[in-house]
Formats: sequence, structure tokens, C-alpha cells
Amino acid sequence: MKQLFISMLLFSFIATQAQQKINDNWADWANFKKYADQNKSVPAKIKGERRVVFLGNSIFEGWLRLRPEFFAGKPYFDRGISGQTTPQMLLRFYEDVLALQPDVLVLKCGINDIAQNTGPYDPQKTINNIKAIAQLARANKIKVILCSVLPASDFKWRPGLDPADKVIALNAAIKQFADEQSFYYLDLYSSVVDENKGMKKEYANDGVHPTVEGYKVLEPLVEAAIQKVKK
Repeated sequence: MKQLFISMLLFSFIATQAQQKINDNWADWANFKKYADQNKSVPAKIKGERRVVFLGNSIFEGWLRLRPEFFAGKPYFDRGISGQTTPQMLLRFYEDVLALQPDVLVLKCGINDIAQNTGPYDPQKTINNIKAIAQLARANKIKVILCSVLPASDFKWRPGLDPADKVIALNAAIKQFADEQSFYYLDLYSSVVDENKGMKKEYANDGVHPTVEGYKVLEPLVEAAIQKVKK
């Protein structure tokens, strides 16, 4: 009986801890805590400073890790979070974008929506989220660069979704919105796509995430766009 009682207590403890972890994850579904400390330590904006925030997913998060020299010495703030979808980015707009008082927002998102990271892919909901982020930025006098989704012919973590044509369709929707509303559309897709509508192997080992060489291709395109919208 004593051993059974101890086992029941242990099971109850484990179950309680597991439930708490689930509750914590749901409470911070958008992962506000990821950059909370960094955001608090950002110094006050100085006169003439032109800040840029990069809001995105693992492609932006990996950029800072693999190519920190691109960001060094510039008022550039990388706020990419691996695996994130557009609704999560929309939720953290105020904490990870607006609070930093940027002049420019570089937005790159959508691939994880297609990968169904947080639920079934609905193209209309995804483009609506992108529109909402861009319009929130504009309402706060932030210039917006809407980046195309990079090519992908498959996802290693979720194979069989055939994303290639979905990426093309989403990019067309982003460009149409950008053209209609006079946002800057940055075509990164064309610079790295292969003949199978995927990413060139020399630019992405896994078909989705850029290598150092991949980032080197993207960097001058992004920098040129930033300089253009700053004017």
C-alpha cells in the first residue's frame, strides 16, 4: 500500500508539472519572453538614428547567428523566432517592433504557415495577418519592407505538404498587396530558387534555411531595400 501511495503521489506531481508546462506554453504562445530582456535593455533612441527591426522566423534568427557581422555596428534589431507563424508575429508586434521605435520594419514570414506549424494553412488568413502587421507599422510611421517567402520544395520536419506552388501563390498575394498599398516588396525568392522551385543546394543545406553563402546573397538585396525606404 505504501509503495502504491508513493507511486500515486509521484504520478500526481508529474502530471501537475506537465499541465503547468502546457499552461505556460499557451500563456506565451507568441513567445513574448524570447526578447523581453533584450527589449528592456535597448537604449533610448538618439537624434538622427534610423532603426531597423527584422521581424520573422528561423530564417531571421539564424541570420544573426551565422552572419552577426551584417548587424554589427548598425541600429539593426533582429527579432526572428524559429518556427513562428504570422499570427504569432502579429501578436508580438507591439513588444518586439513598436516598443523599439524603428524607422523601418523588414518583415519576412509565411513559410511556417505553409508548413502548418500552428494549424492548417489558410492562405487568406496568412495574407490578412501580413496586411495587419504592415498596416500597424504604417499607422505608427514605420516604413515597411515586405520580403517574399523563400522557395521550398519540401519540409524535412513535415514532408509531403508540397509547398512549392503555395510559396509562389503567397508571394504573388504579398506583391499584389504591396503594389496596391504602396509598400516596398522585396523579391528574395528569385535570387535563390532552383529549377524545381526549391532553394539552391549551395544556399540551403536543408532546402529551407539559408547557409552562410545563402545569407551573403540576400544581404545586399536587403541592405539596398533598407537604404531606399529610408530616403
